[in-house]
Formats: sequence, C-alpha cells, structure tokens
Amino acid sequence: MSEHASSDIALAPPPARPATSQPDAAVAHAIEQLDTPALRADFERQGAFLYLDKFLAPDECAQLVALTRAMQPGLNRNYLPGHKQGGSVSRHTIDEQAPFIADLYRSKALIGWLEKITGDKLQVCPDTDPHAYALYYYTRQGDHIGWHYDTSYYDGRRYTLLIGVLDDSSCLLEYELHTRTPEIPDEPGAVQIPPGGIVLFDGDKLRHRVTPAGPNETRVSLTFEYVTDPGMRPWLRFISNMKDAVAYFGFRQVFRRLLGGANSSGK
Repeated sequence: MSEHASSDIALAPPPARPATSQPDAAVAHAIEQLDTPALRADFERQGAFLYLDKFLAPDECAQLVALTRAMQPGLNRNYLPGHKQGGSVSRHTIDEQAPFIADLYRSKALIGWLEKITGDKLQVCPDTDPHAYALYYYTRQGDHIGWHYDTSYYDGRRYTLLIGVLDDSSCLLEYELHTRTPEIPDEPGAVQIPPGGIVLFDGDKLRHRVTPAGPNETRVSLTFEYVTDPGMRPWLRFISNMKDAVAYFGFRQVFRRLLGGANSSGK
C-alpha cells in the first residue's frame, strides 16, 4: 500500500508478470511474429542449422539473466587441457532453483514450433539427463570449448536449442556446415548470440566451437535438448554419464541423480 493511501482501503495486488508465470504464452506470442515456413527452408538449406538474433522477448530475457546470476555461485567449473574450460549448471540444480527455465523447456508452443522447423516429432529428454537443459558460463579469461560435434548417444536424433542469455564478451560461436555431407562444400560461419537470440541445430551434423573469453568478459548461454527417441543402450549410457561427470557437472551431480534411474543423458 502507498504511504499516501488510506489504511482502510484494500488495494488489489499487482498482476503477475507473464515472464515468470506464463512462459508458454510468451513463447507462443514470439512465434506468431516469425515466418516459420521460410525458417524451415533455411534450416534445411543449411544442413539442420538455424540462427535467429531475436526470439525471446525482453521480459523473458530479463528473467533468465536474473536466474543466471543467482545460480552462478553454485556452478561446477571444469578444465580439459586442450579442449575446454568453463562452468556448468545442470538441469538438476535448475529444477531446484529456477523452475521458470524448466517450464520454458517444456513449453508446448516451443516444442510444436521446433517440430515444424526440424520436421521431426520431438520429446523432452529423460528426467535423469543433466543436459536436458543446462547453463554454460564463460566467466574467466580463456574459458572456451574447442571444435567438436554434440554427439548423441540416444537411439534417435537429438536437437540442441542454444539461447543467448548474457554476452559481454568477444566469444564467437564458430561453426562449419555440411561437414558430413560430402557432395556439399563446407560452409564456415560465426555468430555472437545476443540475449534472447537462438541457434537450433542437429549436434551430430554441426562442427562448432566457442572461442576463448578475454579478461573481464562474461558469456552465458542456456541449452535445451530434444530427442526423437529417448532410449539409450546401457554401454552408451555409461559413456555418457562419465563424460557428463568429468567434463560438465561433476560426479556428485551426475551419479546421485542416477540412483534408481533407468535412463541417462546423451551429450
């Protein structure tokens, strides 16, 4: 109540912010502004790759920034000589501290649009997959990841939706299209994803890296993973779990969540 209002007048509470209570509605509104058939054609032409510099609205971006800053103290930092250096927050921590991100990941409007772009029927990843949705932090000089494919250990295809959250850096997402299509020449490119921008790709087809951060730079991205078949063979599950533990989230975060679980991650 305002300090100038009478104490016997009941004021209505302020309306809830759509960014925190209705992520599906916010995504649906964003999608209405897009030419989906044209974007589907771009995705096909580029070998299962699409970049948009604008997707999420400012309210949703602000919510992601706030959550990203709040979770930064609990990130798991990792260093693999010659390949990667940075910090990660898995979906398990996000589930506990940032349900808005989990709701955004499961948005029916978002999944339906991704299906139109990819041409595949998509499913969310199993509950035990720490990569289903995760935050990746480049906050120290030299943080980076080298050239790689996002190899899927799932029985079906897996698509990555990369969402820009914070970028006060010189980091670039560099990529090469068509590297696994011999009849088409490789096509190099690079983007710097602004807050709310997205990159969608099939990780088994896109060779890519993130260039090293400079001093006093910050880059944070959010990834969503969707699959066409959530099944995974046991020996591939073991390889995937070990990779997650060593290179991303730590043994405690990965294996304490797998106790009693039947499925696992696929990155």
